Amino acid sequence: MIAMTNTSGIQATRVQRLNDRPVVEGRYVLYWMQQSQRAEMNHALEHAVREANRQGRGVVVGFGLSDDYPEANLRHYAFMLEGLQETSRALAKRGILMALRRGSPPEAALELGRQASLIVCDRGYLKHQKAWRELVARRARCCVVQVESDVVVPVEAASGKSEIGARTLRPRIHRQLTAYLVDLPASPVRRKTLDLAVPGLDLGDPGAVLKQLKIDRRVGPVPRFFKAGTSEAKRRFAGFIAERLARYDQNHNQPQTDDISHMSPYLHFGQVAPLYLALEIAKAPAPPEAKKAFLEELIVRRELACNLTHFTADYDMFGCLPNWAQQSLAEHRRDRR
Repeated sequence: MIAMTNTSGIQATRVQRLNDRPVVEGRYVLYWMQQSQRAEMNHALEHAVREANRQGRGVVVGFGLSDDYPEANLRHYAFMLEGLQETSRALAKRGILMALRRGSPPEAALELGRQASLIVCDRGYLKHQKAWRELVARRARCCVVQVESDVVVPVEAASGKSEIGARTLRPRIHRQLTAYLVDLPASPVRRKTLDLAVPGLDLGDPGAVLKQLKIDRRVGPVPRFFKAGTSEAKRRFAGFIAERLARYDQNHNQPQTDDISHMSPYLHFGQVAPLYLALEIAKAPAPPEAKKAFLEELIVRRELACNLTHFTADYDMFGCLPNWAQQSLAEHRRDRR
């Protein structure tokens, strides 16, 4: 994969061409949303907007909703759709149409991409996510560009190989943090797409969409504890900074306390940008050690996982474990549980 020339103000290391096809005539620029399910501080979205402005076109955001996402159940789908509802409304305020299509994500992207001049996608790190993007890049009629927005330091900029642990990845990331801890304001949208005839499911009622899906319903939603969406993530995080961040370095591994951020589900579904969280921590009036501990977990430890899945083909197999771990597990295989 080769880096595109950076014309949008977004770091060039976040942007990669996935095929060698040209930008063509089309009704719009398509942003195929999958990993980064938010309307703000989203490098893929802003790249699409700026490319569309340059072309004199608008942006359509497409999302493919499948029934068979690996290991997902009703709780996951309900949380995701609630977040997508907010994202759709936020996009509409900018004049951007969002089309939710029932079906596999790559097929939805290819269908919407038939009328696109350019397809922009965000980046995922798991096998099936990589396969989806490879399929779209192979079959699309136009240029497909991937923009990485769900890590602070792009995975290949941080390292060119699988790192053995946080101690080897940490200095590589720290050397580059200043270059990537940069705010990403929303770009002006010069051409609106809300009036385009691009059909999709109605996100005005996520419950109605849920009823259409053939999914595992044994694990239900928990709205009492977790409300989805970017605005809720930001509200929760502000509360964490004000009330619990100061104790984070001492208590984040202590299960009897609640001195944690509760950002995991929002990061998992891309409803909040890790860059946003990092910038908020950087300006927070909290002890330096507490801030350092949080950024260690948010950036170094989290992005170590991305490094593993990106550079290790068998990351989900027993054989990917180091020899000492395999030996230890084998020695205790018959231990009483």
